[in-house]
Formats: sequence, C-alpha cells, structure tokens
Amino acid sequence: MVIRKICCIGGGYVGGPTASVLALKCPDIEVTVCDTNAKKISEWNSDKLPIFEPDLEDIVKLCRGKNLFFTTNCERAISEADLIFISVNTPIKTFGHGKGKALDLQHVEDAARMIAASSKRNKIVVEKSTVPVRAAESISHILKANQIDGISYQVLSNPEFLAEGSAINDLLYPDRVLIGGGDDSDSVDAMNELSSIYKRWVSKEKIITTDTWSSELSKLGANAILAQRLSSINALSALCEVTGADVNQVATALGADSRISPNFLHANIGFGGRCFQKDILNLIYICECLNLPEVAHYWQNVLDMNEYQKNRFARKIMRSFYNTVHGKRIALLGFAFKKNTCDVKESPAIYIAKMLLDEGAALQIYDPKVEESQILKVLSKPVTSNDSEIVQQAITVFSDAYAATKDTHAIVVCTGWDEFTSLDYKKIYESMLKPAYVFDGTNVLDLRELAKIGFHVESIGKGPIVR
Repeated sequence: MVIRKICCIGGGYVGGPTASVLALKCPDIEVTVCDTNAKKISEWNSDKLPIFEPDLEDIVKLCRGKNLFFTTNCERAISEADLIFISVNTPIKTFGHGKGKALDLQHVEDAARMIAASSKRNKIVVEKSTVPVRAAESISHILKANQIDGISYQVLSNPEFLAEGSAINDLLYPDRVLIGGGDDSDSVDAMNELSSIYKRWVSKEKIITTDTWSSELSKLGANAILAQRLSSINALSALCEVTGADVNQVATALGADSRISPNFLHANIGFGGRCFQKDILNLIYICECLNLPEVAHYWQNVLDMNEYQKNRFARKIMRSFYNTVHGKRIALLGFAFKKNTCDVKESPAIYIAKMLLDEGAALQIYDPKVEESQILKVLSKPVTSNDSEIVQQAITVFSDAYAATKDTHAIVVCTGWDEFTSLDYKKIYESMLKPAYVFDGTNVLDLRELAKIGFHVESIGKGPIVR
C-alpha cells in the first residue's frame, strides 16, 4: 500500500499536533483530522486554535488548506484514507467496574466501529491513544466482526510520547518512535509502511519496532517512571526543608550521575496534566486485576506522594499566616499545570486555589494562556459546601501580573512561566500590603533577590528566606 491519505480521528492534544507535523513533513500526503465536535473543528479552522503549543499555530497556518484539513465529516475522511490514526480521548472511568482507575475505551471502540462502517478497502489502523495492554486486540475484534468481504485491516500500536508545552518539538525531534505489531507478513508490511512515513524526518535508528503488547505497555510504563522521578525528588524536598539542605543543589548532584541524569529532578508543588495520574491509575488497575498487589501498591505510592506534596505546600502557606487567610487577598501567578500550555487538567494550582477559597481568601489570578472562563469553571465547585456563587465572587482574573499582585498580601507562584522570572518584583513589592509574602511552588524565582527587596520568601525544598 502506498500511503497517499491519512486520517486522524480526534482533534485533541494528540491528534491536532500529530497531524500538523505529519502534514509539514509529508507535503505529498493529504492529512485530515476528523472530529464529531463541531466547535473544536471550527476552532482548528480559525485563527484561534483550541489548544496552545509553541510553534503549532505557525505550522497549522502553513499547511492548512494545502495538505492539512479539519472536518466533521468523519465518514468521508475515513473512507478516503489509506492509514488511520485513532487519537481519541481515553479518560478514567467514572462509573461501573474499575471506576476511578480503569481507562474508558468507549471512544476507541466508537472509532473502530466508525472505521468498519466507512471503509470500502484495506486500511492500516494505528492506535495512537493511550490504552491498556491488549486494547489493539479489542480494536481488531470489532473491525473483523464488522468487516465487509474482501477488506482487511492491519492494526498497529504507535503510542505518543508528547509532553504538553513541547509537543511540536517532541514530534519533530523524538527520542524514539515506537511501532508495535504482529509477526505475520501483512503486519510487518504495515509496520514498514508506517516506518517509511516517519523516516522522512526521523533517523531509522530511532524507530523501534516491538510486538503490540510491549508497545502499549511501554507508553504506560514511560509515564509511570517519569512521574516516579518527580515524586522521588519531591519526597527529598520535604527532607531538605527540615534538615536545611537545598533541594536544587541535591538535584544537581544527583543529576551529575550518568546513571540518573538531571531530567525530571526539578522539585515543585506536584505533577498535573492529562497523562501521569491517569496512566498510573490504569497501571494500578491492571496490576490489581492480574493479582499483583505489591506492584499496584508501589505505583499507588507515587500518586500518594504527589498528593502529599500539594497538601504540604498548601499547609506551608497557611502556617505563614498563622493558620488563617480569611479576608486576605492572595495573587496566584499561573494556573496551567505547566508552562507553555493552556491545559489545567489536574493542575496543582486548582488544589491550592480551592484550599485558599475554602479558608475565606480572595484570589487574584493571572495566567498568560488560560482564559478566565476556564479558571472560573474549574473553581466553581469548592472543596467544602460553600455556595459556588460566593466562591466566584472571591475570584478576580487579571490580564497581567502587575494588576493581579496589586494590594495583595501574598503571591503564590503555581506555574513556572518564563515571564514570571523577569517581572519587576521591586515594583510589585511596593504595590503590595506588608508584610509581603512570596510562595514559589515552582522553584523558578531568585529567592535571595526577592528577600533583599523585602519579601518573606518560601519555596519547595528550602527553608524560609528573610532579609
């Protein structure tokens, strides 16, 4: 099969960027993103994309209308495609068996049925969404049960290893491209076809082929181990604070060891996002189902440490105000779960904001990419029984950091945006109520300079710094 047309089912954080880079690097291939969400497709076809990623907008504008298209007509896009990526959402189940841990594969199965109903010739179907081990078997079963005589499907696993905030760079310069499939000749041919697409910009040494099940587990395993590193350095940060050690210096020493490396050793409030918690919960569920309770318990500890870190930082703020923030105005700088994204999914800022709201604080919030409506939506349900209308009255969202910090008692930095390192903190200090506090939950600020200005400064993994 010669790949002339590609269809990507799902226009979210994976499908949109993946399709855009494919179109950029394969100008002779027509790439179409289809999604049943008309609003999302409309945004992909507008000047305001539904997601923010550095360089994504430039690529979309360059390719859109040439060989990159966004449509709600999934039937046509699937029918015309030679290769189909399934890039739909796989959230944690909120009901039934496995509630709170197992992945909900409803959208994956819906996509498989849509492919079977719309296909008139052979297809290569590529599982791009994060799925539990042996999910490809379920897709194959649905396709075979609904296939028309004479049509065959080759189902491959090609998990994404994208980090929000650097997704385009991760696609252009991947550490590896993982392709899983069977060992029969048709499956091997399909793997070679998919490999040939990636080889247009990725060296063949970085393209790894495995069996399907190993590919699927590698995705869950990668996120679990990355999260484990974050929880490990955060656990050490708690020890640093009570012993007088500096977690940044500890991390530098650890990262200098070639067996460890410095990646993912930056202590902060805790990890968030769409992947880490979801994938570890699914890994825990799989281990429990396969009667591996000790393994499940190990990965549960990674999540428990993350919750502990967020709670520990929140208690640090409360202690500084003698356990009462009622009536105090506090500025939250950053609301996205990490810099260079507008995603607030599982953001530690949500935990901090709700705790402060429940204690009676008034919040002044600024994030350079998260919209006011998004902030108010996620904070509308407080931790306690406080009326959501009362809670919203205690929140003001600002369009710049200087306005957000004016007349406040404290600044809480929740997201490590580069912008926050270059603010004029002397100007900010003069506009704040005294004593003025800075709580750096990202360890991106120059704490000693802040202390010289007059701030009472606290951060992660270090003792309080005062002038």
